[in-house]
Amino acid sequence: MGADRELHVLSALLLLLLLVQPLIVFSSTPPFACDPTNPSTPYYAFCKTTLPIDKRVSDLVSRLTLEEKVPQLGDVAPAIPRLGVPSYKWWSEALHGLSLWGRGIHFNGTIRSATSFPQVILTAASFNPRLWYRIGQAIGMEARAIYNVGQAEGLTFWSPNVNIFRDPRWGRGQETPGEDPMTASKYAVYFVRGLQGDSFRGRRSGQLKASACCKHYTAYDMDNWKGNSRYTFDARVTAQDMEDTYQPPFRSCIEQGRATCVMCSYNRVNGVPTCADYNLLSKTARGLWGFNGYIASDCDAVALIYGADGYAKSAEDAVADVIKAGMDLNCGDYVQKYAGSAVKEGKLSESEINRALHNLFSLRMRLGLFNGSPKHQASGTIFANQICSKEHQDLALEAAQDGIVLLKNTANLLPLARSKVTSLGVIGPNANVGYKLLGNYGGPPCKGVTPLGALQTYVGSTRYVAGCDRAACTSSSINDAVQLAKSVDYVIMFMGLDQDQEREDLDRVDLVLPGMQQTLISSVAGAAKRPIILVLLSGGPVDITFAKLDGSIGGILWAGYPGEAGGLAIARIIFGDHNPGGRLPVTWYPQEFTRVPMTDMRMRADPASGYPGRTYRFYTGKPVYRFGYGLSYTTYSYEFEAEAVTWIYLNDSLPLQATANSDIPSYHTASIGSDACGKLKLSAAVSVKNHGPMAGKHPVLLFSRWPSLQHGRPVKQLIGFKSVHLEAGESTKVVFSLWPCQQLSRALGDGTRVLDRGSHFLVVGEKEHEINVVF
Repeated sequence: MGADRELHVLSALLLLLLLVQPLIVFSSTPPFACDPTNPSTPYYAFCKTTLPIDKRVSDLVSRLTLEEKVPQLGDVAPAIPRLGVPSYKWWSEALHGLSLWGRGIHFNGTIRSATSFPQVILTAASFNPRLWYRIGQAIGMEARAIYNVGQAEGLTFWSPNVNIFRDPRWGRGQETPGEDPMTASKYAVYFVRGLQGDSFRGRRSGQLKASACCKHYTAYDMDNWKGNSRYTFDARVTAQDMEDTYQPPFRSCIEQGRATCVMCSYNRVNGVPTCADYNLLSKTARGLWGFNGYIASDCDAVALIYGADGYAKSAEDAVADVIKAGMDLNCGDYVQKYAGSAVKEGKLSESEINRALHNLFSLRMRLGLFNGSPKHQASGTIFANQICSKEHQDLALEAAQDGIVLLKNTANLLPLARSKVTSLGVIGPNANVGYKLLGNYGGPPCKGVTPLGALQTYVGSTRYVAGCDRAACTSSSINDAVQLAKSVDYVIMFMGLDQDQEREDLDRVDLVLPGMQQTLISSVAGAAKRPIILVLLSGGPVDITFAKLDGSIGGILWAGYPGEAGGLAIARIIFGDHNPGGRLPVTWYPQEFTRVPMTDMRMRADPASGYPGRTYRFYTGKPVYRFGYGLSYTTYSYEFEAEAVTWIYLNDSLPLQATANSDIPSYHTASIGSDACGKLKLSAAVSVKNHGPMAGKHPVLLFSRWPSLQHGRPVKQLIGFKSVHLEAGESTKVVFSLWPCQQLSRALGDGTRVLDRGSHFLVVGEKEHEINVVF
């Protein structure tokens, strides 16, 4: 979610509505508090920038009446004129660029577009934290710019979505960094650091540039599947799965990314709505993880606690439940309507409202919105020329190129030699519609070219047939497509999914291509002079076993939803101007996986019942394509360096606590202690060589595995990754820093972590290195 009251409207319609809006001239200065020209300002302690923010906020809240306090608890917070406090709109979106969704940003002024980066699932496929940081940084810069020119009424963005893409049918999986907890965690950290204005290493100097919000907390990855709705779903999750799957991205987002917002989700977890769960919000996020920011509800989630969910007995009870649990802000007006009566009925205290207001106003002050005119602050120099800058548009192209995954390349069909392609046939419903490149939560892009348009710049004699009316492909013009295929040198097909197949509030029921797409693809492939190239646009995985095995389909690319530069990125890869290096951030399952209910939250397989488990860490079936799979136009080799550590010794003097009732000698990491765990740090060095004819970026993925899968151990788990650029024939050494208490430990059934004695294996590609833990 992020703004989950969203009703699905075609992006094309939204962009059309935007274009026909009249040009509105906004104030060149955004609203701000503590105007130095106001004679009262010197007398307000909350305006004194020399005081600590806590004291400033306490002064402000102490001046408010209850009638002034309650309206501040909704996402549209009204002005408080007598104190010179302007209105504020908390809800804006910046998932992969400034978005049309939300209330806080307006594109009908002098700024009418923003850089549209690839949808998150594709960006994650680069496995490149530096790239993720730069994208967050660019979006944060554009956010400040549009605010500074007066076309934004807030600097709080309800992004990123760091839920685990656990089920391939989830319509919102496209918004996430994928199925792996470590990947999602690192994405959260670096995107948030970039957007909020921190350094890559996490250093913060000065005020926040913008506020990021990690959502949807927690165990949320089903929207609308076979009559099951996210609004009422009760996710039954074990402590073990919470510890090693669902919670790590949120913990990292808070502890390392220092996100200033967390959004609680619609669903219940083990019977309790997340927005009313004191254990999740106050005890865990604020207490254990040290969260410093505000907690927002998903849109209308509080209303559902009394309404559709039926958890609370009255509206006032619902409001009291969430505020007492630790929620601060309601997306919607439900808390604004009922908080006052909840106080009058004795169900909610004014002091609890004060706590929420303290978190909200603290954030606005940290953004510099109570420091006088933004023009006189450091971030006041960021203006419209930062939006759609050449640097940002080049970054959008880089991100799309680095994420696209080459799934098949029989007989090195790709790349095509431009000089040898005299005619080209382009077929498919996703080839010539620009908005389909964006994915959901998109905004108006700076510019764009469709895949067809980009390919026409490479081959003058390029002809196009849609083949299907749309991705649903309920009707097709197979004969026209076949005739075109017979008449040209090469055929490229653009198929897959779109937002009518997968999106917020729409999960899939199948994993195969929709409608008549498979028939169209096979017919064209059978008629073409040469093996065809298949390009898939999709957020979620698709069972394309037929294409994988079909010899008349020579090349397959997965391009996700590649953003405004996606058409050019695809063309550059097909014609060899860029060497693909993306790796799949999700498992591609066979159609038979759809027998597994989306509502079953278990991660681990259960052989007794035939339950196959989920994600590469626990899935016991045969995938169509595995997590981390991706080809290149070159080949790479790996070798563990000779100096790699082979033994880890734990101090005998440590008060180690062994696990009970286990045949595997294991010790709780808590009993080892943080200091001792820190001293166990080791390095694993891997030499990587590019053996092929082309330079390329290559993500090196380091996994660990155990000798057996007993006691719920993962099949393997990703513990490190780095992206390297190697020229043809070049070698490099990649060094991974490892902390055994973190990367080599596992979760028990009760959610505690243990480190097993004995063998652990580090894995890169087909190479393994054994490490023995000795107590």
